[in-house]
Parts: sequence; C-alpha cells; structure tokens
Amino acid sequence: MSDSARGAVAGPDGKLRCPWGLSAPDYLGYHDEEWGRPVRDDAGIFERLCLEAFMSGLSWLTILRKRENFRAAFDGFDMKAVAAYGEDDVARLLADAGIVRNRAKIRAAITNAGAALAVEAGLAALVWSYAPQQPAPAPATLDDLPSASAEAKALSRELKRRGFAFTGPVTMYSTMQACGVVDDHLAGCFRRDAYR
Repeated sequence: MSDSARGAVAGPDGKLRCPWGLSAPDYLGYHDEEWGRPVRDDAGIFERLCLEAFMSGLSWLTILRKRENFRAAFDGFDMKAVAAYGEDDVARLLADAGIVRNRAKIRAAITNAGAALAVEAGLAALVWSYAPQQPAPAPATLDDLPSASAEAKALSRELKRRGFAFTGPVTMYSTMQACGVVDDHLAGCFRRDAYR
C-alpha cells in the first residue's frame, strides 16, 4: 500500500474510510457496520475472541469469509454448548472444511468457553474492565496503529490466569478493536467516534 493510501481514503460513496475497509468487497460492510462498534454481551465477546484466535497466523479476510460456517459449526458460539463439547465434537470440527481446521485452536475455543462461563461478572464485563482510562488520539495512518497495548497485555495475563488459551496480547488487542473497547478507526474515517 502506498504511503498516501495509509490514511483515510474515499470510498465509492465519497465517505472517508480506513483503507483496509476498501481493500476487499467483504471488508466494506464489516468496517462500516461492525468493527469498532461496542459489543457488550458475553456471547458477542466470546465469538470475537474465538474468531480472533482462529485468525492467528492467517488473514482476517479468511475468517470473515468463513464466519457463518464458524457460527454453524460452533452452535452460534453458545458458550454452554461449546464448553460441553467432547472428542466427537473435536473430530466433527476437524472434518468441517467450512472452518479453519486447527486442533489447537478448536480445543482453545472449547477451553475458553468453559473459562468464560466461570467468570462471575461475565466475560464482557471482564474485557471492558480493561478499556483504556483515556481514549488514545485518533491514529492518522495505519502505521500509527499498535499491535498491542498495555491494557491488552494486562487482559491477556488475566485471561491466561483464568485458564484461557490463544489469548496473547496481539489477539486481545485485535479483539478490543473489533469489540469497540478501543476506537482505532483512523482520523478522518466517517466511523471514527461514531459509536461513542
């Protein structure tokens, strides 16, 4: 991507957007309607946590295109259902060509469902308790976006302490971005501060 395209760029409707939101047709709706919108329910946070873990080492576009398959395969990311999965479910998921078939990530989703159910205040409350005290200034370009933050590192440590897997600082920061815990829409993007 050229330096000039690293800041907000005009889309087909003339609105300025984060450039990644225009890099593939599948991204447009995700950027405009979902990414950065606050998610405050446990099921929504759990789904994004799982999907971000499955993305590790892959592109988000791959996961986004398989999202409905993931929802079907994982019972709509119902935490109680996923926590109850056994070896037959692991085998079923490993045979499902519609999702990313990675044994460690599948087992992590099952482990994380059980760990999430054990969070007394709820998973969403726990994740949101790590929201930055002061919002960061709007990033001007994609180069201004961090891969992790102090809050994401602290949340990662807490989740690991509680038995979660595949919840490293980068994965947690991506989850925080996706769930609107941080607003990383670029300065000039029409979605910047839209949900605050």
